[in-house]
Amino acid sequence: MSTRELVVLGTASQVPTRHRNQNGYLLRWDGEGILFDPGEGTQRQMLRAGVAVTDVTRLCVTHFHGDHSLGLSGVIQRLSLDKVPHPVHAHFPASGAHYFERLRHATSFYETADLREHPISEDGVLATGKATLEARKLSHPVEAFGYRLTEPDGRTMLPERLCEHGISGPDVGRLQREGRLGSTRLEDVSTPRPGQRFAFVMDTRLCDAVYALAEHADMLVIESTFLAEDTQLARDFGHLTAQQAARVAAESGVRQLVLTHFSQRYPDPARFLEEARAEFDGEIVVAEDLERVQVPKRRSSPADHPAP
Repeated sequence: MSTRELVVLGTASQVPTRHRNQNGYLLRWDGEGILFDPGEGTQRQMLRAGVAVTDVTRLCVTHFHGDHSLGLSGVIQRLSLDKVPHPVHAHFPASGAHYFERLRHATSFYETADLREHPISEDGVLATGKATLEARKLSHPVEAFGYRLTEPDGRTMLPERLCEHGISGPDVGRLQREGRLGSTRLEDVSTPRPGQRFAFVMDTRLCDAVYALAEHADMLVIESTFLAEDTQLARDFGHLTAQQAARVAAESGVRQLVLTHFSQRYPDPARFLEEARAEFDGEIVVAEDLERVQVPKRRSSPADHPAP
């Protein structure tokens, strides 16, 4: 059975606290393991969360501030130490390629892993397959990109309908590929299966890209560094408030909102939930370190999951 979940490795902005590690998020998506923004301490958090480095198939870095990237050195070296057998693709802003190079080779080690670098210089598709990974440029003091994973809509075959039409074995696959088998159309023996959408938005002011990434996401993981009382600070430093993040979710048709990247100035995480709840009536998760958050089940029909 496929697994789609977010493993939260760290939720603190800028510096770790007694209860929160620096950033780190592993998205399990069927056979993929996408590690977003590994901050300092990520390798140990992976151990505590029961995540093996062999689970990682992609590294996605939004930008090169330390709380989003200082864990790269340890994770990259661990890929070789544990002899990860598959290629690992690394996506990061091209303007920070020199930082990635320094972090990749921060110390001497015997490099055997197949780590493939893919610097990002503009908005666009990064990878295709069973789902499409794309990036969009955000608004932060250093160049930053958000990520979006989109599964195409498909169809679920109905065994009883296939039986009625006398279709079985290899003919089922042929019908799926070609859309028609004799007088039987694919839609005669199947039902629409909406694809799922995941968005990852870290350090940024409000901008068009935030909404584009969030549009109709089943799960939106988004920074909420500040509370509304500090909206001007958020704008000055290139961040969002919990209120702004929740409004984005409400206006973009998001199903599940995951708030993270909290400033240490706020000791009570319940305030983030309270502020977000006033703007968004969907599911809200105020992320905690080592938490596992399930991607919501598929929407029941394409009508519930409008096209962008």
